[in-house]
Amino acid sequence: MKEYTIEELAEYNGKNGKMYIAYEGQVYDVSDSYLWEGGAHQGLHDSGKDLTEEMDEAPHGPEIFKDIPVIGTLKE
Repeated sequence: MKEYTIEELAEYNGKNGKMYIAYEGQVYDVSDSYLWEGGAHQGLHDSGKDLTEEMDEAPHGPEIFKDIPVIGTLKE
C-alpha cells in the first residue's frame, strides 16, 4: 500500500480529478462519492487533507468510511 506525505495528499484536492482524504493514518479515495463534488464535502471539509481532527465536529462517526476504498497510509 502506498504511503503519502501530507504534501502528496494535498495534490488530490479535486483539481486533478482525484480526491483523497486521510483519517487516523489511512488514506481514502473519495473521488467517486457524490458527497465530495468539486473537492469539498458539503462545503465544510476539503479533500487533499487529513480530516482526523475535523471529524470530532462531524455529525457522524468514523463508520462513514467503511465503504470508502483505502488506498494507502499517511506518513507521519
